[in-house]
Amino acid sequence: METPRSNFLSAHRSVLSLTPLAFFLVAYLGGSALMGDFDKIPMTVAFLVSACIAIGVSRGGLNKRILRFSAGAGDKNILLMVWIYILAGAFAFSASQLGAVDATVSLALRVLPSSMVYVALFVSAAFVSLAIGTSVGTIVALTPIAAGVAGQLGEPVAGLAALVVGGAYFGDNLSFISDTTIAATQTQGVKMADKFRMNISIIWPAVAVMLVYCVVMGLGAGYTSEAGQPIDIELVIPYAAVIGLAVVGLNVMVVLAVGVFLTGVIGALTGRLTFWAFLDSLGKGVSGMGDLIIVAMLAGGMLELIRANGGLRLIIATLSGRVRGRRGAQVVIGSLVGIANICTANNTVAIITVGRIAKDISERFGVDPRRTASILDTASCCVQGLLPYGVQMLIASRLAGCSPLDILPRLYYPAILGLCVLMSILRDKTPVKN
Repeated sequence: METPRSNFLSAHRSVLSLTPLAFFLVAYLGGSALMGDFDKIPMTVAFLVSACIAIGVSRGGLNKRILRFSAGAGDKNILLMVWIYILAGAFAFSASQLGAVDATVSLALRVLPSSMVYVALFVSAAFVSLAIGTSVGTIVALTPIAAGVAGQLGEPVAGLAALVVGGAYFGDNLSFISDTTIAATQTQGVKMADKFRMNISIIWPAVAVMLVYCVVMGLGAGYTSEAGQPIDIELVIPYAAVIGLAVVGLNVMVVLAVGVFLTGVIGALTGRLTFWAFLDSLGKGVSGMGDLIIVAMLAGGMLELIRANGGLRLIIATLSGRVRGRRGAQVVIGSLVGIANICTANNTVAIITVGRIAKDISERFGVDPRRTASILDTASCCVQGLLPYGVQMLIASRLAGCSPLDILPRLYYPAILGLCVLMSILRDKTPVKN
């Protein structure tokens, strides 16, 4: 039987379990901002210390804690990230050595006027992600091109990488085949088409603002294409194939594997990459992803200990007990999924985690379930888009050759998306569902 003392101890342990996450956010984000240098504190070191704290404050024997940590680090979602990192690194570096990135960028800038480059990047990312339903696949396909365009325009690479990441979340939030859409609609018992229409009514101001921003930024672009400079069209094939296969809907790992294969074949046929040079580029590409793999596993282990020790459960119980009125219920639902996202670094898992509670809250306070599904999906995508340790940000920063904290201040779309959700809640006049 639970006693007041046991309840107190349980709550104390749950609060203590959140210490590693708080340390990471303060040490890495706060410390980097304070020093004005986002490369000063390596993310791997920040997560290593946070992971040690997580093991230290957890319950049970040391061996049990380490096994729990290892289970989180080896979670199927973490390992899926690792395989994507490996294939993305191999493809990106080998394609770069072949000259595929330069050729693709040159072709894009030859076809498009420089004033439309920003719009084209954001819209392309939005279209591809809408078609394939995944932000990761979109970022893998388009970030190297964005980095090449940034070099040609003389613009900060983080700014154009942020456009791709932002556009990728447009489709992740709206696509009918996105994991987040499926999770949100299934947990709330609504049709995808109804949730889609509700989502559009929430996010359209964010899209409009981003398009205006892209147009304004494009007006200052200073690139002038050299019409006489030849482009080796055959070098464009690997990236064209990756983007095309992604749009068709193939699994991102299959897409990247095909891209690696085509890079090797075209390298051999054109004489640009010998067999041994191709193997060397694959090895260097995989090795270059080593720190991302370490970060993913350390984060997975740390977050699993937080969950297992009741940290996430405490947050959900605390917030769900503070609901006041229909608008307040929607704010709590958005906050719940956002905080769950911070503690899991996976927006689909966050939606599934709080989905049942969100449904109970919405039924109790008469919130339209279509709105609940839309808030769950949109708020989770907004938070995931701003996590420096999320898989999307990590892979974008690596492919762009910059720090996640260089991209973070330029991620306007997820930030504006969050404001749109809040404004939509404040002016909500949908009929109460009985």
